[in-house]
Amino acid sequence: MLEVDREQVLAHRIAAQGLHRDVADPAGLTVFDLGLQSTQRDTAAISLAARLPGPVTEESFVEDPRFVLAWTHRGAPHFHRADEIGRVTAALVPLDEDDAMARMGWQRKQVEAAGMGALDGLFTAARAMRKVVTRVMSKGAVSEAVTKIIPDGLSYQCRVCQATHILDHVMRLAAIHGGVRLEAGAQPATLAPLDGRPRMRTTPDAGAATAVVRDYLHLHGPAAPKEAADFVGTKVAVVKRMWPEELAEVRFAGRTVFLPAGDVAALENPPEPDVVRLLPPWDPFLQSRDRAVLVPDRARQKEVWRILGNPGALLAGGEVAGVWRAKGSGRKRLDFTITAFDPLPPAARTAVEEEAERVARTRWFADLKVSWN
Repeated sequence: MLEVDREQVLAHRIAAQGLHRDVADPAGLTVFDLGLQSTQRDTAAISLAARLPGPVTEESFVEDPRFVLAWTHRGAPHFHRADEIGRVTAALVPLDEDDAMARMGWQRKQVEAAGMGALDGLFTAARAMRKVVTRVMSKGAVSEAVTKIIPDGLSYQCRVCQATHILDHVMRLAAIHGGVRLEAGAQPATLAPLDGRPRMRTTPDAGAATAVVRDYLHLHGPAAPKEAADFVGTKVAVVKRMWPEELAEVRFAGRTVFLPAGDVAALENPPEPDVVRLLPPWDPFLQSRDRAVLVPDRARQKEVWRILGNPGALLAGGEVAGVWRAKGSGRKRLDFTITAFDPLPPAARTAVEEEAERVARTRWFADLKVSWN
């Protein structure tokens, strides 16, 4: 059995996720096999700028018809290849009631209190969204209309706006099954019907679910079922039912972990991770569920992954070497604050400033200022 160290694992992930900029067409990037999370404006475009050799702007990306934005994994907004959205939707059909309830996550107790099963609640909400969203609509308008036709237990009274809304996480999980996407680039959140809206399916597709786990292990492996379950948003026992065949066992950090058998050679001899990149919050590289592998120091983990307001991450020398933030100064200049965890050599600092220039161009800022902490 192959035994690997942390440096090999990180170098392998950097290469697997396209951070060497060896792919010119965004549709060819492997990160789209799982989807590119877009929790904040510009983050997806900045993730592309970290991976593509050519220029990237948010407008050029969100207007590309080859991609569609939807609430998918864990109810988070992700860009997917448009011709694969059917496979993504199939993968998100829970395997059973236990799986469905696990995916309800932080609103599990509210769903239980509704007096209906998680599967019933999910697809009841999905049918309501399919009925309501027949055109481009704001999230608020959809919530108001859906709330009128779903059981009371799936909604709540909002103290802020003094109105009744569908449970937010249920809405996010149900939307894709109702054939509903997000309008890319729209603020606030705006919903619309998927092109060629497919018929709703409620039967689990074990093959599609397994493909998600396989893609996770390819992009974030080697890993164990626990990490894959955390990404999917379900229980370990459920992910073991999705577990792919033709996996290789690897020894890492004193335990047995897994990755696709075809990736073993790449893991054993990964390319040198001699790249410097500014990764946005929720970048695919930061989505690995074994955060202690990415950033072993607990205090530094708290700097990278905050409860609110995550910064971006500085990738240098095969490590998450610091964090960064950027704030617009008027409409012309983007001010960066770079915090390196340890002193960087001059060449790396120069590369960081070059990457900051790429980020500024991606966000349509003509000028920038870089400050170091």
